[in-house]
Amino acid sequence: MFETMKSDLDAVMERDPAARNRLEVFFLYSGYKAVRSHRRANWFLRHNMRFIARFISQRSRHKTGIEIHPGATIGKGLFIDHGMGVVIGETTVIGDNCTIYQGVTLGGTGKETGKRHPTLGNNVLVGSGAKVLGPFKIGDNARIAAGSVVLNEIPADSTAVGTPAQVVKMNGEKIDILDQIHYTNPVNTEIQRLSREIEELKKKLEEKK
Repeated sequence: MFETMKSDLDAVMERDPAARNRLEVFFLYSGYKAVRSHRRANWFLRHNMRFIARFISQRSRHKTGIEIHPGATIGKGLFIDHGMGVVIGETTVIGDNCTIYQGVTLGGTGKETGKRHPTLGNNVLVGSGAKVLGPFKIGDNARIAAGSVVLNEIPADSTAVGTPAQVVKMNGEKIDILDQIHYTNPVNTEIQRLSREIEELKKKLEEKK
């Protein structure tokens, strides 16, 4: 546990240009405090001391504004930047060296049992305000743009943007020219396609009369 907590501390120093020294991060950074508390809470949960685990997690939530369920599995080197409003659900799995910004939700849809929350691979970055909802995987080195709503699996080495999120870059190459304002809604596209097919069928039926 102590080695993992050191990795979390190193992650802040490496990825936050505002971090001046480890002492400051250890005592003052809410993201680091939340992750540190989670590691303790998770230890108690795994040793069947559920009340203590929940007590630690709820106390951390009130002190930091970051809610991490004790059951979540978090790898080493997690950096939660700013952190206010971050929610990480019970069955979430986060790989090594991930970065999460404020307002992020790693949650479920409220309709499943068992594995209900997402799995993040290694080196994943989730931008401010993004929502990742459901029991699917975000691949290694993926990037989720700020404000995106992710409802399906995102491949490794790709960038996802929008609501609902779409992959716009993979392996460093653009898939389409999209930004966070102008993007194609796949639901609307499918509705338009079905409408065209219905109109064509209507015309064929009228011709046969």
